[in-house]
Amino acid sequence: QVQLVESGGGSVQAGGSLVLSCEASGPTSSQKYIFWFRSTPNQEREAVACVDPLGTKLWYRDSVKTRATISRNKIKNTVSLQMTGLQPEDFGMYYCAAGSKLWRWPAKREDVEYWGKGTLVTISS
Repeated sequence: QVQLVESGGGSVQAGGSLVLSCEASGPTSSQKYIFWFRSTPNQEREAVACVDPLGTKLWYRDSVKTRATISRNKIKNTVSLQMTGLQPEDFGMYYCAAGSKLWRWPAKREDVEYWGKGTLVTISS
């Protein structure tokens, strides 16, 4: 079992920045790929970024690749997602997720095994 707890959401002005954090726990959590997904207006979840278990390989959704940085702290077993230049389309619930493999990129909801409860990001103009 892997437990994931997100933090760092909140209201941010358009153009601003934020850092989301995911604390992972469980005996196999350090061996998992960690993803950040976010909800879309049609209730789908789209993958935003991913980091491999070693923290050395990174993947980003095209729409955020110049504005997002995912990083993994193996000592603390946390994964952070920093986003800059936030826009109204970045609004949504952001979820931390874990999976044993990266089957494809962008990943799909069914590719991951564990989910956190999410943290809400709102954008104010």
